[in-house]
Amino acid sequence: MKKYKLLFCALGLFFPGAGLNCFYLQGPKSFWGWTQLLACIGGIAGWLILRDAHFHSAPGWILVTFGFITLEASWLTTIAFGLRPDEKWDAQFNPGITPERSTQSGWPVVLTVIFSLVLGAGFMMTFLAIAFEQFFISQLQEAKKLSQ
Repeated sequence: MKKYKLLFCALGLFFPGAGLNCFYLQGPKSFWGWTQLLACIGGIAGWLILRDAHFHSAPGWILVTFGFITLEASWLTTIAFGLRPDEKWDAQFNPGITPERSTQSGWPVVLTVIFSLVLGAGFMMTFLAIAFEQFFISQLQEAKKLSQ
């Protein structure tokens, strides 16, 4: 069965962290697909914990960090595989394919790469801003306790 680069990139862009792009290439035996899926579920659980604890839960922050890493990894693999030359893609995922059926990716793949870059960078900046804000707020609260 022929593997399409556009479908791989679209799965990574629209369903980040679910591992669907890894499952598309390797099937249900994909270690990284299951790792991404479990980390994403943990990230969602961590967000729910943080929301209920008003952002004061170490386990919640750890789980959210795993979820964040899996989202970023999904967008990064979309970028890396989307920018891979078509010949290299075919050699790895479509061995023995005839030249007339070879992969010919175009602008749709480039657009998925661009949107993955934009979403990944925006999500990273947002996560870091919130994390540092919470860190400094906790430091200020501890300083107030010490000064009283």
